[in-house]
Amino acid sequence: MAVTPSKMLPLQQQAPNFNLLDVSLGKKVSLDNLKGKKGTLIVFMCNHCPFVIHLLEHFISLAEELKPQGIATVAISSNDIESYPQDGPQQMQTLCEEYGISFPYLYDPTQEVAQAYDAACTPDFYLFDDQNKLVYRGRYDASRPQSGKPITGEDLKNAALNLIHKKPISENQFPSMGCNIKWK
Repeated sequence: MAVTPSKMLPLQQQAPNFNLLDVSLGKKVSLDNLKGKKGTLIVFMCNHCPFVIHLLEHFISLAEELKPQGIATVAISSNDIESYPQDGPQQMQTLCEEYGISFPYLYDPTQEVAQAYDAACTPDFYLFDDQNKLVYRGRYDASRPQSGKPITGEDLKNAALNLIHKKPISENQFPSMGCNIKWK
């Protein structure tokens, strides 16, 4: 399987707004509607990527842990569904039901949002503060499919907890690794 690293955007960059379909609600939502009191975690993901599947259950638990602490989570799928129909809105909704995903899972049909965030792979994580400034971009943790390393979420979780508790977030961040976004 080919591995694509995330692009390491400059920290403090402003989060681009969006207006995308929430597949569970069946209506469009914007970043302004979804942002958390203390911050917002945006992850570009898809249904079929082995890197996403590898950590999905752990990530869902982390998102649930962060929610009452003021961090909202938003997932976005930007893959070309003509080439990868398993990543389409109906399949996204099915994934939400199967895994009990309670955070919004949005569909980016034009891929403009992925381009605005300069997303490169799935999963690709972006953590923004309460002013929508980028404070973390990078990997979930050091685990990968078949690596033998445990899934901990420590890189992302430490950044989120530091944000919540108003502590400095290390700028020594490592790129996420995963499948490339399937561009049209």
